[in-house]
Amino acid sequence: MKKFQVITLFPEMCGGVFGNSMMWKAQKDGHVTLETIHLREFGIGPRKQVDDTPYGGGDGMLLMVEPLWNAIMQAKSLDPSAKVLLMTPRGSRWKQADARSYSESTHGYIFVCGRYEGYDERIMSLVDEEISVGDYVLTGGELPAMTIIDSIVRLIPGVLGGSESAAVESFVDGKTLEYPQYTRPEVWQDMRVPDVLLSGHHGQIAAWRAKHSKKAG
Repeated sequence: MKKFQVITLFPEMCGGVFGNSMMWKAQKDGHVTLETIHLREFGIGPRKQVDDTPYGGGDGMLLMVEPLWNAIMQAKSLDPSAKVLLMTPRGSRWKQADARSYSESTHGYIFVCGRYEGYDERIMSLVDEEISVGDYVLTGGELPAMTIIDSIVRLIPGVLGGSESAAVESFVDGKTLEYPQYTRPEVWQDMRVPDVLLSGHHGQIAAWRAKHSKKAG
């Protein structure tokens, strides 16, 4: 069973995703465990402070090293082999090949979700990999973490319904987008399903699908 832990100031953001659809079923069937660790519980002093102004000046607040450090260490104590992943725009771009590799590994994963203007750089000594989901900035790391977890969990054997579901989809080879697909009815407002898909000729269907698959730009 693969274990995912998300360190966040807003664990309620993960509840809707982790508690529904494929994610809920993957947990129910014993394929994964999905847990959140509330960073505020590791805050300092009576106000549970987790952020402070940056040395050298500048706008905004940074997440402090001590709460982050202690939260990561607790997560590591629950899963000593887990890799620590930091969600940050400066990280390497997440790809389908990464999702496949992570789904096949024996490691659990600890996701660190940034907030405010960033984090104390000293936390990097505990981080195994920095990951980005695109060249843009979000308010925090929770959405990227949930996106990445979803992309991994769906590739774990037994999670998806059909054995071919993950084998014929977009980016499975790193560059090809999936072909168009249709279901009933055959005709809708004068728009027809392509005849070849109704022919039952598997070779012709395969050729049509190959022709209509797109290359990612």
